[in-house]
Formats: sequence, structure tokens, C-alpha cells
Amino acid sequence: MSERGDEFLSRLDLTEYEEGALAELLLLGRSTAPELAEATGIPKARIYGVLDELAEAGYVTVIPGRPKEYRPHDPEEIVDRAIRNRRDDYERFADEVEETREAFVEQYAPVRDRDVDELGPAEDLFHVVDVGEPSERETRRLFREAEREAYVLTKSLGYIDAVRPALREAVDRGVDVKVLMLAPDHLSAENAERQAAIREELAADFPSVTVRISERVLPWRGTFVDPDTDYERGHGLFMVEQEDVPNHRRQAAVTENPSFVAGLWQYFDLLWRHESRPAAEA
Repeated sequence: MSERGDEFLSRLDLTEYEEGALAELLLLGRSTAPELAEATGIPKARIYGVLDELAEAGYVTVIPGRPKEYRPHDPEEIVDRAIRNRRDDYERFADEVEETREAFVEQYAPVRDRDVDELGPAEDLFHVVDVGEPSERETRRLFREAEREAYVLTKSLGYIDAVRPALREAVDRGVDVKVLMLAPDHLSAENAERQAAIREELAADFPSVTVRISERVLPWRGTFVDPDTDYERGHGLFMVEQEDVPNHRRQAAVTENPSFVAGLWQYFDLLWRHESRPAAEA
């Protein structure tokens, strides 16, 4: 496939597995899920979900049978469908915004008349988003906006599939990415196994990303980019550890306060240099 063809696929906002599956199907013409998993290296436990997403997006047709097969739409049709999908997304977004415009303006327009001195410290420090798709979306934004450095403090980077394309863009731009993971001894057997698999993926797919292991049970986790000790730039997202609270009830804090991001970096740097070891020693 040409480089320009690959560039088209990268614009579809697909996960890396979805992009790889679609590219391979376009070459094969049609395939069963197990055959496609074998050809692409996508785990068999994931391949059906990947194909279902491609079918829902209108890029792939499901052919009933035992076993059922999958066939990509004509490339011209895929291009048209991609444009239509993005247009439909925008129109839905515009309709949803218009439905809430009047209430939003009525509620928040008076805020613009407040003096800056009236703002509380927290209002200038961060805002919150739900953990899950909203926090993953913010993490993708951080990777895409990073110019020099990105730092990740995580148990195992279990959300890697959700941020993989954005991480790839950052790495390809030359962003220096460091990931600090929790020592497997502090994880359940299942999570430790998942972490080991993700470390292998990073080593294979993102060799420039440096991974180290922290023995300390960390009080927070998150991602922040481009910290600045002169306190002039930096963005981040973090969440505090709350083991007794399920993820769907948790929130993450998003900050663009340069001083706060610099503080996060100083904490990360101390752990990185003095209380962690290379991932190969995990």
C-alpha cells in the first residue's frame, strides 16, 4: 500500500487494530475473523470486536455463513462513507449544541463580567472529566498537542488501544515519551499478565518509548506534557487512587496550569531517577 493510502487510513480515527484489519482486508478481498487475526497479529479475543466496529462504521460487510466472512467495501465507497460519517458526527454535534445553547448562555454569560480576583484557586487550577471515554479523549488530545515531552504515570497502561494512534503521532513527531508503571507485585495476577503484554507491545511497536517500573504504590496516575520549570507552559490530566470507587464513578482532573504541571513533573522525575528500575528487570 502506498504511503498516501496509509495516510488516508490514519485520518479515519480508527484504533491501530481497526486500521490494520481494514488495510489487510482491502488486500485480501474477504476473510474470516480467525484468518484475519492470523494475518494481522490482532489477538483472536479482539478481532471480532474490531470487525464489528468496522462494519458499524460502514467500511466492512459481514457475509453470513459458518464461519461468517468479512469483505471490505469498494475503496471509493469507503472514502465516501468516511466523509459522510464525519459530516454526520458534526451535524449531530451541532444539533446537540444548539439544543443547549440558550440554557448555557443564560447560565454562564454573567461569569464573563466577574473580576479575575473573584475566581477561586480551584477554578484556575483544573476542571474535571469522567473516567473512561472522556478521560481517554483528553489523553489523546495531550499526546496530539505534545511538542517535546510526554510523561505517563500508570498501573499498566491498560487503555493503550484507546490512545494508540495519538501516541503514534506523538512518537513520529519526535516527542520523548516516558512511561512509569507500577511494579507487578502490587497488581492482581490478571493485571500483571496484562501489563507484561502491554510492555511487550510497547517494546515492539514503540521502541523509542522508555518504560520503567516503580516499587512505590503511587497516590495518583495520569499523563502530562511539556512541563516547564519557568512555569510558562504545560498541560496534564490526573486522577487520585481510590481503590474502593469503581471507574465509572470516578473523575479525572484536567489542568493547563503550568505551575501545577511543573510540580507533577518534579514528583515524576524523582520517582523516575531514584525509585524505579528498567522494565526489563520487572
